[in-house]
Amino acid sequence: MTWTTSRPLAVTPGEAAGIGVELAIAAWTRRNQRIPPFLLIDDPARVRRRADIIGAVLPIEAIDHPSKALAVFDRALPVLPHDFAAEDVPGAPDPANGPATIHAIERAVNMVRDGQASAIVTNPIQKEALYQAGFAHPGHTEFLAALSGPAVTPVMLLASPELRVVPVTIHIPLAEVPRHLTTEAIVTTGRITAAALIRDFGIAQPRLAVAGLNPHAGEGGALGHEDAEIIAPAVAALRADGLDVRGPLPADTMFHAEARRTYDVALGMYHDQVLVPIKTLDFWRGVNVTLGLPFVRTSPDHGTALALAGTGKARPDSLIAALRLAAEMAERRAATANAEIRG
Repeated sequence: MTWTTSRPLAVTPGEAAGIGVELAIAAWTRRNQRIPPFLLIDDPARVRRRADIIGAVLPIEAIDHPSKALAVFDRALPVLPHDFAAEDVPGAPDPANGPATIHAIERAVNMVRDGQASAIVTNPIQKEALYQAGFAHPGHTEFLAALSGPAVTPVMLLASPELRVVPVTIHIPLAEVPRHLTTEAIVTTGRITAAALIRDFGIAQPRLAVAGLNPHAGEGGALGHEDAEIIAPAVAALRADGLDVRGPLPADTMFHAEARRTYDVALGMYHDQVLVPIKTLDFWRGVNVTLGLPFVRTSPDHGTALALAGTGKARPDSLIAALRLAAEMAERRAATANAEIRG
């Protein structure tokens, strides 16, 4: 498709010692492969150093405002200057760079809020390094929600050409999942997910499949009470909203090819219940999407890959998929907003 946006995507660097900058470089070099225009928030000198380390030959151009990115993108990688405290060593995170990593995310959010960027695409962060810099959130999803205001409930959706999944609970220990799981949380997650599928994915009547928590969805109470007492009432409430929802379903039979054809998104009760299937089916093209925000945010569905940093071997497939999906979602939102204005 031809991108119609008049604003670039804002790409954050992620962990300075990770592969984020290398992925952005690789994505730009493939710009003739349906890559939407983007800018990278980073130190131009740092980007040049990493390009030299991995043997990438490309023009890099510093821009003084996001609006310059579209004009620059065809001839050079547009970099919006951003200072880091320490010179990074690929594969070796330095906590001194933590504040700059956090601030880059904040800058991207402000760009979208100010209408200077169409969406945010975040490269992976190294949470341990950020915690030493005072980062007080379990991950990107929760931090972006905090930046968006107290009324925001974030929902993490993972998307690939094969499957879309949403975990109701996210970054908490498995042992704590049952006590965090509530009917209200499932209903809220289902509603936000359905609304996003309609608005951002263009699915007029989304079909939701809801997994049980316990083996065989509780086996009629023999293997746990949560499925009947917490999940089933949530499914009933979502159906009462007029949504097409099935469940609770045994998770072990939800993800084979025939089952996947019967729904548009699978809601799981915990992180690995749904991330294992999607990463197994299509590890390279998975995209992390945060639903429920007042702006579009996507991210590659992988980590910082410190062992690959500086080698030039990191594959950009997931970042490219995240760029494309962010642009598609932003354009759908813009089209909807324009239609509402005309209406």
